[in-house]
Amino acid sequence: MFEQLFGSRIVEKILFYMTANDKCFASELRQCFGIPIFGIQRALTRLENQGILVSLVEGNNRLYYWNPRYPFLKDFKAFIGKAYASLPEDIKKKYYERVIRKHPRKKGKPL
Repeated sequence: MFEQLFGSRIVEKILFYMTANDKCFASELRQCFGIPIFGIQRALTRLENQGILVSLVEGNNRLYYWNPRYPFLKDFKAFIGKAYASLPEDIKKKYYERVIRKHPRKKGKPL
């Protein structure tokens, strides 16, 4: 959809994921999209260098989230949000919405 605008399909996927979740780890994106980690890290670094995202180290991982100081953040998120809203529901559920466990796993249940 915005591949040519952002210069990369990975950047588009990252921005949609961030719209749905507000934060992410590179490894989380790799598992979700099945893309090599190198491409994801390069795209995240590019977004961070442009000031759209910021990151901080949590343990051994780097957590990325929206940069609250980005001057166009509100408008940018609204733009990406409209594009995200136009995606089919099955695509949103499959790739962008995290599965949140609401109950602990039953004791003794196989993984």
